[in-house]
Amino acid sequence: MIKKGIGRQIVMHYFIVIFLALMLVEVVFLFAIRAYYYDTIYNMISSHIDVTVRSALISTSAGDYGEMEYLTQILSLLKLPDAELQILNSTGDVLISSSGFRADKPVQTSDIPQALASGNTAKWIGRQATTGEPVMAVTTTLQPGGGQVYLARFVTSIEKVNQRLLEITFVSMSIIVGIMVIVLIVSIGLANSIVKPINNIIAVSAQMAKGRFDVRVEGDYRYELGEMGSTLNYMAEEIVRSNQIKDDFVSSISHELRTPLTSIKGWSETLDSGGYDPDETRIGMGIISKETERLIGLVEELLDFSKLQQNEMKLTMTHVELKELLKEIVLNVWAKAELKKVHLRLEADEESFAVYGDANRLKQVFLNIVDNAIKFSHENSVIVLHMTREEGWVRTAVQDQGIGIDEENLKRVKDRFFQVNTQGGGTGLGLAITQQLVELHEGELDMTSELGVGTTVSVKLPLLEAQEVKTELPAPQPDSTEDV
Repeated sequence: MIKKGIGRQIVMHYFIVIFLALMLVEVVFLFAIRAYYYDTIYNMISSHIDVTVRSALISTSAGDYGEMEYLTQILSLLKLPDAELQILNSTGDVLISSSGFRADKPVQTSDIPQALASGNTAKWIGRQATTGEPVMAVTTTLQPGGGQVYLARFVTSIEKVNQRLLEITFVSMSIIVGIMVIVLIVSIGLANSIVKPINNIIAVSAQMAKGRFDVRVEGDYRYELGEMGSTLNYMAEEIVRSNQIKDDFVSSISHELRTPLTSIKGWSETLDSGGYDPDETRIGMGIISKETERLIGLVEELLDFSKLQQNEMKLTMTHVELKELLKEIVLNVWAKAELKKVHLRLEADEESFAVYGDANRLKQVFLNIVDNAIKFSHENSVIVLHMTREEGWVRTAVQDQGIGIDEENLKRVKDRFFQVNTQGGGTGLGLAITQQLVELHEGELDMTSELGVGTTVSVKLPLLEAQEVKTELPAPQPDSTEDV
């Protein structure tokens, strides 16, 4: 007995469909065989009638004999082996029969009125009134010389035919039973081929639900089951990777928070003890202020990420002149670039690039990208900020000549908490936040990089409609290039 579940459903549906199909074929087959046997008998008698009736009427004349002698002559000419021949009048009374028996009452089967009405041969299949034997009666009209109408009725037993049909039915039903047994075995095998992998996947899923992400779906399953198993394995790998990334993040953020807090605590205790000259006091207060700003930056980054994850980030959308925004960003990071001897250059195809967005959040996007470019650039290299118009879009590409990113890390660099260089500090959330802010502005962020050559980060944002640009912004000017 198959237990309840998808296996039983597969077996039952498969079994029922095949059973109904076979039964339909069986019924059609039996009807066809029955019609074939019955038509064969009827055609044989009809052929005999067509051949003998005409010759009998020609060779025998009713005027030469009395009625009974005439009917006896007709009977002898028309009789057929294995069939009783009856000569009837138009009312169905049996006048003479090849069996020698006369019926007590008129024959009232449907073949008689049909033959009289049509003047042709008619057929009736049923049971003999006296014996209950299954018979076929074939009746045709006789009208010698245009005189009185007689009926020649051939009655033959079809009991052997029915017996043969019954044997054929038993054989065909036996074949159907054999086929259904095979179908049952095949369907159980088919069900097991589906259910066993599903049970395996369920078992692995249950272990994963308990926190065991080291287990995997084993087996070379095909089609959807294979995809399901691969997806579950991939999910487990991603969870393991995400947990590792979060562990690295906790370790990194703990270090990031501990370092400035240690500096703040140390200088606070030092200043609290007194006895230091104003220069040392000023240095200590400067360090405390710098480390405090650093802590604030870390906390704000975490708060931004939390808001983005919960879809609570609110944007103040206005018309933003993107080129002016980039000029401001270049000025903000100029000092940091100078310390590393990195040159910044802004290149634009035209004067005006107006977009609709949140100026502060867009500034955060490009500050993060440019800051990363400076952080990973070599000394005396150049970082180019290139702006181009692309059919209703503006693309801003930040291209550096830094250390670059290998192909494997490039695929993951925008994942949250991921850091290519875990020793470089930070939360690993910068690019993840940047990516989501760009998407909130209905834009796209792309990255290309080659290890040892440099990285290009491009941000594609939708431009304002042409009418708004003409009425609110100055007309475009020739290409310009600015160095800072």
